[in-house]
Amino acid sequence: MCGNNMSSLLLAEAVTVSGQEKETAAVIFLHGLGDTGHGWAEELRKNRLPYVKYICPHAPSMPVTLNMKISMPSWFDLIGLSPDAREDESGIKKASENILAIIDHEAKNGIPPNRVMLGGFSQGGALSLYTALTCQQQLAGVVALSCWLPLHKTFPQAASESNREMPILQCHGESDPMIPVRYGQLTSTKLKTIVSPEKHKFNTFPDLMHCSCPEEMVMVKEFIEEHLPKI
Repeated sequence: MCGNNMSSLLLAEAVTVSGQEKETAAVIFLHGLGDTGHGWAEELRKNRLPYVKYICPHAPSMPVTLNMKISMPSWFDLIGLSPDAREDESGIKKASENILAIIDHEAKNGIPPNRVMLGGFSQGGALSLYTALTCQQQLAGVVALSCWLPLHKTFPQAASESNREMPILQCHGESDPMIPVRYGQLTSTKLKTIVSPEKHKFNTFPDLMHCSCPEEMVMVKEFIEEHLPKI
């Protein structure tokens, strides 16, 4: 399926939490491996801002190397989770193009890129980070939960000049068994070489595993409100 059709499908099937008043901003939030957009749409609904549209697309199903080639919702193939593991470069770039197409679609409907924020959890957070940092248009910010920066060796060169001042909220559980907090710390160090260090916040939560918690979601809401203020 070509990129354009895939992005249209992603948008058509996405779970959208509409604003309770005129929508002047959008948050595109990407779920983790094997999940769907439904859970995160509910989570965001609990802490929503009335003028923000929340879009939670579902990843397409594909065989995942890390999970014995079993087919499951995945933004791109995962071969390993360590920082030196081989990566699905073409899959990551293709997935990123599909997310950029959603941003373009919102722009055509009246929400400009600088009023769009990307976010995600785990593999979805990884894709959000990569897409936001390489996007040629200036975005409002990115929320990166329990994740890493894909193709990290290509940065800072791969980063677009448009997003050097982009705010990033990065959060990680200190007891995460899937993506250890050390990987989050390595990502944080790398991000400080890509965006202005004062634009990047890294918060860790003791006892939090590979999931979210209410305290983290309040932080996410405050970050969205700060960088997508009501017009």
